Amino acid sequence: MKYLTLLGSTGSIGKNVLEIVRMYPDRFGVKALCAATSVDLLAAQILEFSPEIACVIDEVHRDRLKALLPSTCSTELLWGVSGYNQAASHGDVSMVVSAFVGAAGLVPTLSAIEAGKSIALANKETLVTAGDLVMPLAAEKGVPILPVDSEHSAIFQCLNGENPREVNKLILTASGGPFRSTPREAMGEISLAQALNHPTWSMGKKITIDSATLMNKGLEVIEAHHLFAVEAHRIEVVVHPQSIVHSMVAYVDGVVMAQLGQPDMKGAIAYALNYPQRLDIGMEPPDFAALAALTFETPDFSRFRCLKLAFDAAGAGGTMPTALNAANEVAVASFLEERIGFLDIPRIIESTMDAHSVVSRPVLDDVQEADAWARRKATELICP
Repeated sequence: MKYLTLLGSTGSIGKNVLEIVRMYPDRFGVKALCAATSVDLLAAQILEFSPEIACVIDEVHRDRLKALLPSTCSTELLWGVSGYNQAASHGDVSMVVSAFVGAAGLVPTLSAIEAGKSIALANKETLVTAGDLVMPLAAEKGVPILPVDSEHSAIFQCLNGENPREVNKLILTASGGPFRSTPREAMGEISLAQALNHPTWSMGKKITIDSATLMNKGLEVIEAHHLFAVEAHRIEVVVHPQSIVHSMVAYVDGVVMAQLGQPDMKGAIAYALNYPQRLDIGMEPPDFAALAALTFETPDFSRFRCLKLAFDAAGAGGTMPTALNAANEVAVASFLEERIGFLDIPRIIESTMDAHSVVSRPVLDDVQEADAWARRKATELICP
C-alpha cells in the first residue's frame, strides 16, 4: 500500500488523483488532504477517504471545515503553512502529490523532500521559483521527483532508458489555447469568458488563463530546464492544436521520440503514482484514423508575449523566474476579477521584470523576498 499526502486535493489534479485512488483502493491510501479555501469539497473528501490529517489555508477556514464534519470524525484539522508542512512530512506517507496552484506549493514541497518523501510534482511553480534549490536538495536526499504535468511526463517517458548526454533538445507541445489564430489587434477585446473557454483541456481557472496567454508553456520551459538539466535554449515550444502529442525529445542522431495519448491528465497522474509500472485506468488510445492529421506550428511571440518573457526570465536566471511567476499570479488574479484586460497581463509582468534586481545565486530567503517584492510591484502597477 502506498500512502499519499495530497497538496491541493480540491483542484483539478487533486480530483483526478482521488479518482485513481478510487480505482485502486488496494494500492493507494490517503493520509493527508490539503486545500486552500474549498471547504465544502474538502469535507466530502474527508468523509470518503478518512485521512488522518486535513489542512486549509487559515484558522477561519479550519473552523468552517470543522462545522461541516460530524463530531465523530477523527481527522485532525490543521491550518496554515505549519499544517501543510506537517501533512507533507507525515511519517506514514511515502509519496506527496504537490498539486497546489502557484508559489504556495514551494515550502510544503521542500518539507516533503527534507522528510525523504517521493514527489509527484504537478506544481510547476515549485521549480520555476526555486529550481536551483529544489533539485539539489532532492538529489541530496535521494528523493525522486516524478512529473505530473502531461508535457513533462511525456519527456520523462521519452528519456526513460536513454543516455541524457545524447539529447539534442526537448520539444514541448502547446495547444495554442483559444486564441491561437486571433489577430493581434483583436486580443485587447478578449473577455474573461472567452479566455476561460479552453478548446481541449479541462483545468482550473488560473491555469486556463495561463494557457490562453501561453504563460503556462513558458513556466513549463523553466520547469523542464530544472527537471531534466537541459539549458533553456535547447527547449523548443511548438503549437499542436490536437493535444495528442504531449511532448517530444530530439536526440543527436536526428531521431525524435514522442509520447502520445488522449488529452486527459489521468494518464500522467497514474504514471507518476505507480511508477515504474503502468496502471489500467480505462483510457483508450487515440483514434488516429479519426484524427486524420496532427499539425504543428511555431508560436507567435509577438501575440503571446508571456511566452517570450518566460524565455527571457529563464535566460536571466537567479530570482528573475520568481519575479515573473509572482507578477503573473497577481496579474492573472486581477484579470479573473475583471479589473484588468487580457493584454495587461504581459504588460504588468514585463514592467515588474524590468524593475527587478536579480539575485544570481539565491537561497530560500532570497526567493521568498523576490516573490513578495514582485507581488507588491505588480499590485502597484495595477492600482497605482
